Amino acid sequence: MPPGPSPGMLTEEVADAESIVGADLLERYEVHLGELVADVGADAVAERTGLASETVAAIESGEGDAYTVEDAAAVLALSEDYPDAEGMMLELRDHLMLQMSSAVLDVDAIASGLNNGLTAREIQQKIEGRQEMTVAEYATIHRYIAAENPY
Repeated sequence: MPPGPSPGMLTEEVADAESIVGADLLERYEVHLGELVADVGADAVAERTGLASETVAAIESGEGDAYTVEDAAAVLALSEDYPDAEGMMLELRDHLMLQMSSAVLDVDAIASGLNNGLTAREIQQKIEGRQEMTVAEYATIHRYIAAENPY
C-alpha cells in the first residue's frame, strides 16, 4: 500500500514525484478518502456534505475520475485534521500556483508535458477553479508540477 498522506493531503509536497506517476499519487488520495468515508459512514458523509450518494460511493470505492477536488475537500473537511472545504480549496489553488511559480512553469508547459488531451486553457481554468477538476486530473497535474519543481 502506498504511504499515507499527511494532514495537508491535497497540498502536501510530493517528495518522490520524479519516481512516481499520477496514478500512484491518485491511489494515495483515493485510499485516504475511502478510509475517511468508511470511518464516518457513507450515509453520514452524504448527509453532512450534501454530496449525492453516488458521489460518496465513488469516493469510497476509489474512482478518482468520478468526483471532483471540491467533493474530496468536502469529505476531508469532516475530519478535525483538515480545514473547511472552502479553505482547503483556496489552499489547494495557492499551492499549485506557488509550485508552478517555483518551477517556472506556465499552463502551456504543463499541457505539453502532460500530453493527456487537456489544453493549456483547460488546465488554467481547472487550477483557477473556473472549471471542475477531478481528483484524477488533480493528481496528474500536482505530480507533474512537483516533479518539475527543483525545490
